[in-house]
Amino acid sequence: MELQEIGRDVYACLQEDTGLGKSNSGLVNRGGGMVIDTFWDLPHTRELIRTYADVWSKPAERVVNTHRNGDHCWGNQLFDGAEIIAHRACGEMFATENPAAMQALRDAGGEGADPLMQAFAGALSEFDFRDIKLTPPTTVFDDSLDIELDGVQVRLIHVGPAHTAGDVLVHLPEQKVVFAGDVLFRLCTPIGWEGTYDQWIAALDRIVALAPEVVVPGHGPLCGVEGPREMRAYLEYVRGEAKPLFEQGLPVLEACKRIDLGPYAGWTEPERLVFNVARAYRELRDEPFDAPINIIEVFTTMFELRSFWGKA
Repeated sequence: MELQEIGRDVYACLQEDTGLGKSNSGLVNRGGGMVIDTFWDLPHTRELIRTYADVWSKPAERVVNTHRNGDHCWGNQLFDGAEIIAHRACGEMFATENPAAMQALRDAGGEGADPLMQAFAGALSEFDFRDIKLTPPTTVFDDSLDIELDGVQVRLIHVGPAHTAGDVLVHLPEQKVVFAGDVLFRLCTPIGWEGTYDQWIAALDRIVALAPEVVVPGHGPLCGVEGPREMRAYLEYVRGEAKPLFEQGLPVLEACKRIDLGPYAGWTEPERLVFNVARAYRELRDEPFDAPINIIEVFTTMFELRSFWGKA
């Protein structure tokens, strides 16, 4: 983990994006302190706390979860007594993912397991989901929430459903910093759950409109507004490529095989293209933004695409 000061008393804790679950966090070290996002398991979150201990006088009194995915909130329990703040949809869907089930998947890749399970277990191998107690928000809001931390203004802005229904930007206007959560993946292929292309693009445009000098993505390195602009271009490109393939009646996997990723092929986990083509197909079928996703089917298709590219 790398701690970077990105404004006066404002820090980003970055993990190198090596794949699934390697997310980023933030700290506003004023007014009792505010942490933006915890990590996916307790060992990584303990290391996060040790990293922040280099600059804070005491553990933060507030935690903001930018959305419901476990790699941004499953470490909440280690901030004992803290106020946990999130959008109402994050709170309502907090138990959508199950740590025990994730641990079972992690442990299912032993000898004799099929190649897909081995690949998935390998991707999860550095995480330990045991002993996690889901610790949901204690404070929820709807459109926005303003917080003052000893002279530092913090504005929480709901921009979902984009990556998820409860996506929140954390904007520090005077410091010109935005913590974007998984609204922004930087130099790594995005993946979305509940939401639409239009809403996700609008959320990225909202980041640009805030005119930050530093944007902390949910995954990947720090950037400026070039980050959301580049990801916007990716989403528009994939949606545009998917439409004629849908009209030809091609299945998602065959469509993905025909899409030339060009400059985006070097982003980590390019096989997540499957998620984005599948989202485009759902929209073209006029399905609701929160239509259930067959996770096993999608991850199987991702594995097949990776094998087709010779990367499995």
